[in-house]
Amino acid sequence: MDVQDAQKIVLSGLHVASDAFQKVPGSAVIIRYVQSSYQNDPIRSAFELVLVIFFIRYLLSPSYSTHNKNFVKLTDDEIDELVDEWQPEPLVPAVTAHEENDIERIPIIAGPAGPKSKLANGKTVSNLASYNFYNFNANEQLKERAVATLRTYGVGPCGPPQFYGTQDVHMKTEADIAKYIGTEKCIVYAQAFSTISSVIPSFCKRGDIIVADKAVNYSIRRGLEISRSNIHWFNHNDMDDLEETMKRIALEQTKKKKLTRRFIVTEGLFEIIGDSVDLPRLVELKEKYKFRVILDETWSFGVLGRTGRGLTEAQNVDPTQVDMIVGSLAGPLCAGGGFCAGPRDVVEHQRISAASYCFSAALPAMLAITASETINLIQNNPDILTTCREYTLALRAQLDPRSDWVMCTSAPENPILLLVIKPEIVKSRRLFPEEQERVLQECVEETLSNGVLITRLKTAPFAHTIRPKNEDAWCVQPALKVCATTGLSKKELEKAGTTIRHAITKVMQRRTSAKLSVPS
Repeated sequence: MDVQDAQKIVLSGLHVASDAFQKVPGSAVIIRYVQSSYQNDPIRSAFELVLVIFFIRYLLSPSYSTHNKNFVKLTDDEIDELVDEWQPEPLVPAVTAHEENDIERIPIIAGPAGPKSKLANGKTVSNLASYNFYNFNANEQLKERAVATLRTYGVGPCGPPQFYGTQDVHMKTEADIAKYIGTEKCIVYAQAFSTISSVIPSFCKRGDIIVADKAVNYSIRRGLEISRSNIHWFNHNDMDDLEETMKRIALEQTKKKKLTRRFIVTEGLFEIIGDSVDLPRLVELKEKYKFRVILDETWSFGVLGRTGRGLTEAQNVDPTQVDMIVGSLAGPLCAGGGFCAGPRDVVEHQRISAASYCFSAALPAMLAITASETINLIQNNPDILTTCREYTLALRAQLDPRSDWVMCTSAPENPILLLVIKPEIVKSRRLFPEEQERVLQECVEETLSNGVLITRLKTAPFAHTIRPKNEDAWCVQPALKVCATTGLSKKELEKAGTTIRHAITKVMQRRTSAKLSVPS
């Protein structure tokens, strides 16, 4: 048999096989798919052929036994002994002695948390740990309005918004906030903390890009974690580093010919440092590199600006240039809940996609009305803000320039004074963050024993959230939190500041003496 005869036999066999295959139902579809697939992407066709061969081989391969010849069979007594010795891992780590001490020494307030608060032990102290900056807690007009609302609407709506929990007072509060800030629409959430952590994942999904400041607060970090987006960090308040990050991201997407949603997330007044962001530069970069901005004004709304509108008013930025403005109604506004203001489509999207809005009971009517009333008070009486800032500067003057041990990192107009141990003290005494927290807690207790209630920044939750890769370059620095209030007179605030300064000095000198008395 020569080569030509062999070719004829092979071609004849292929022809018979082709005729037989075409008689199979659905064979025409398979042939068309293979032809179009090979024409468009022959590599994919080859890969699919390999998968088909692997699948056929897997089905035809002989079954094997899972029994291991080296398996050791235990007796019932041995099994019982192993079960008795087994100890499950705890769900949470054991409470340390330092944490237990903190829990036991938490001050308990009996009655209203006013500028002069009575503790459960009967002692009356000056309360500089509350966000009651304007003493709205004692405002009789707000009290009467809240009581009237409570009698009309009851304690709470007992249901989520958009289903059966939306009331007319909610719509009024949303309209008041939108008009106050200068945006198209606004949405009100029932809890301040969960507002930003729900807004972020309602827009940012897997594959999207978020550029965030390294110093953002805990609730923002929770939102970043839930979103599962690609997180890029930039150095705190470093606009040049932010621009480099945005430029790199834009270049990478151009090379890959892939466009995804891109966001910048930052704060107006930073909760854990107290300073403010350069919003005009931020908006400029946002427009240049085509990003969207989510601005958390939890601590700046009702505080910054001539009429308390927040960072946009303080730095003369059109609020419509910020895609989402998130804020709180639970701090100086003496109400509860949070809000997100922005364009109409941004707000309406959240009503069906924001988890804490759809699956939480709506804000009680009493708190919604209180928020509207406090906004109206601040807007019509800007002297309230002026007086608070004057008191803040007076309190700060007793602490930052006069203390040898601590310095204030907050912006001058921020009524929350964050006092950290000076860098040279930390370096000379080799105070690690845990040791700094213990020192500051002693300062809190010493201050309380002298009749002034303050608190400190809680840094423990940050250990359980997503953090920058170069974490060693930046970490949350422990700090004391001292809040100014117009409920006290200017002289009382200055006296309280002196008390805090002397308490810090006493604690630091006592620790110095204790260290020197220890034999080397």
